[in-house]
Amino acid sequence: MAGLEEEEQALLGEEPPAEHAVPPSRKPLSALCDPQRLAHRLVVLALMCFLGFGSYFCYDNPAALQTQVQGDMKVNTAQFMALYAWYSWPNVVLCFFGGFLIDRVFGIRWGTIIFSIFVCVGQVIFALGAVFNAFWLMEAGRFVFGIGGESLAVAQNTYAVSWFKGKELNLVFGLQLSMARIGSTVNMNIMGWVYSRIQGLLGSTGHTTLGVVLLIGGVTCIFSLLCALFLAYLDRRAEKILSKEQGKSGELIKLTDVKDFSLSLWLIFLICVCYYVAVFPFIGLGKVFFIEKFKFSPQEASAINSIVYVISAPMSPVFGFLVDKFGRNISWVLCSVVITLASHIMLAFTFWNPWIAMCLLGVAYSLLACALWPMVAFVVPEHQLGTAYGFMQSIQNLGLAVIAIAAGTILDSRGYLFLEIFFSACVCMSLIAVVMLYFVNLIQGGDLNWSAKRREKFQKLAVSE
Repeated sequence: MAGLEEEEQALLGEEPPAEHAVPPSRKPLSALCDPQRLAHRLVVLALMCFLGFGSYFCYDNPAALQTQVQGDMKVNTAQFMALYAWYSWPNVVLCFFGGFLIDRVFGIRWGTIIFSIFVCVGQVIFALGAVFNAFWLMEAGRFVFGIGGESLAVAQNTYAVSWFKGKELNLVFGLQLSMARIGSTVNMNIMGWVYSRIQGLLGSTGHTTLGVVLLIGGVTCIFSLLCALFLAYLDRRAEKILSKEQGKSGELIKLTDVKDFSLSLWLIFLICVCYYVAVFPFIGLGKVFFIEKFKFSPQEASAINSIVYVISAPMSPVFGFLVDKFGRNISWVLCSVVITLASHIMLAFTFWNPWIAMCLLGVAYSLLACALWPMVAFVVPEHQLGTAYGFMQSIQNLGLAVIAIAAGTILDSRGYLFLEIFFSACVCMSLIAVVMLYFVNLIQGGDLNWSAKRREKFQKLAVSE
């Protein structure tokens, strides 16, 4: 116990008690080099935030270059959306084992480096598939990219817990999410411009131009790999100086726990899947949608398609604070689902300025993430959290893989109106699940929709007893 207390005090930059003080023989370090000091931990925080930048930047490369990918590779929309499906397929399984690999096999440092290498290699294979005009190779690249992408996010969170235990942790998670959204936003707005510049240099369009552009995008993955290497060095150095252990993911996966999941948890899973399949595949197809229906230029279409991520970057920490302060998680989720449904209906059946609908979608998306995911911790015991979150991510990736292909097929055969009706139907299913969750929680006397004050009072009573 003393060792754990000493580790926590060191990570939070607190002075250890006299009996556990650092031996005086250790030379004093400058603020930038001392793992106990704020300046050093800010450097570590910056590296953590950039750790996932390349992955999020390249994840939506297909969305930013939809017209170019379909034109240069001569594929239909269903084949194009398979690029997203191939990313999701490995994570149907890997969501259960990412934490295990970090804790028991690789360790946090080597795990982060290995997953970063998978991301880099996957992006290179993806780009070479375009260079050699082999779409199957592009799909293989997205599969490899997916192996590293989601597991890298687990490693990123593990580092955050290791270095920022205590009151700073929620802020750190918010900053990491914001940086991820910034990566997605930059991709959406810059890759089309990069394609036009490379096209001008090479003097023609075609699969070679597309491949070169994707290789340039892969530079961000190399940058993130360098951050992983530097972060591993700093973490190893801190381990020696502070005599601390490597960070662990804290995930405990037991598939037998699934049989004990409550109805409330299954409804949360259903809300998650039905909601996100109406957001991410839509963004994947959104650029051409805005060009064809609203006659936007490619630059304008890229800008409006990225507005969901632009809003999410600053608003996620804000909404997280509001949910923490007021509670009422189910009410917040209900609001976000209703707003999302309104956004899809506006985009489907009206020609109103689509910036209104997309801004509403951005707000709703940010709010739902802050209110939905924490509810899992309210309905399962702590020892089942790893299994519950792993199962939730697994089902989400399965849904995204299936719906991505379905969305492409619907668009090829029926057009954008039917596609928007399909997305609206998915959100309606999510809405029904939210209403069911509200009444199930009410009947069972659950705390999912308690105010923050009531929950805090209950916790104090439980502690006193």
